[in-house]
Amino acid sequence: MKLSWDDMRTVMCLVRGESLAGAAAELGLNYTTVARRIARAEASLGVALFDRLTDGYQPTEAGVLVANHAAKMEAQTDTLMRALQGRDATLRGPLTITAPQLLIAHVLTPVIDQFCMAYPDVDLHVRATNDLLDLNRREADLAIRISRDPGDSLKGLRLTAQQSASFATPALARAIADDPTRSVDWIVYADYMAVPKNVDPSYPNHRIRMTFDDMVAIRAAAQAGLGVARMPLFLGRASDGLVQVPILPPQPYPDIWVVAHRDVWAAAKVMAFREMLVPFMRGQRAQFIA
Repeated sequence: MKLSWDDMRTVMCLVRGESLAGAAAELGLNYTTVARRIARAEASLGVALFDRLTDGYQPTEAGVLVANHAAKMEAQTDTLMRALQGRDATLRGPLTITAPQLLIAHVLTPVIDQFCMAYPDVDLHVRATNDLLDLNRREADLAIRISRDPGDSLKGLRLTAQQSASFATPALARAIADDPTRSVDWIVYADYMAVPKNVDPSYPNHRIRMTFDDMVAIRAAAQAGLGVARMPLFLGRASDGLVQVPILPPQPYPDIWVVAHRDVWAAAKVMAFREMLVPFMRGQRAQFIA
């Protein structure tokens, strides 16, 4: 009875991803390869690791046992690799950072360019996503996050506080200013489903016109003149065709942090990027607060 690490990891990813497609995405494979590896693992062990149901693969007790063992092996490997990375004093080779797409697009590109010019031997990979990548599993080396808490297992430094406010097209802003009693159409984030708190009582009439689950879509709808949207000050100020509307005074918004796993915080490449990022962001604070 022999099981390769590739097959064991595939079992783990299928249990974790809950579908062939989810496992394939994590492994960077196609789903037929995942299915073939699962079949090979079951043949090697002589036991069924998954029940094939109409709605997908359901792990058996043996499948969960293999997945849990693989997860422990993966965690031990990640711990070792982070420890080695933390000792890395070179300024060459791969470095992966992650940040929200809109923060990269409107704030971070100059410092990314500056870093690449200063350290041409570093192979910088930028993962632009709002998802909180798992730094314990080394999905990224350094993360720039909009958050109220950087995470217990991570080491972090607050780069800047920030605020949000209401934005709309100039035409809509003028119409609201000309008639404060008119109904204000709001575009809101789906998780909240309510008009923002603390709106100016001088504008008494409000309704939710539409909801979105993505800030890019919210901004696009506001730029199309479909309503007023609450968004971070840096984003509203950087967005063509939008102006700040005084119906909502600037409100507290989650801070911006730079974080890394404690094991890799002192690695040379991580330190080099952080040493450029921190003064750059602190020089940009006026973009984030009123």
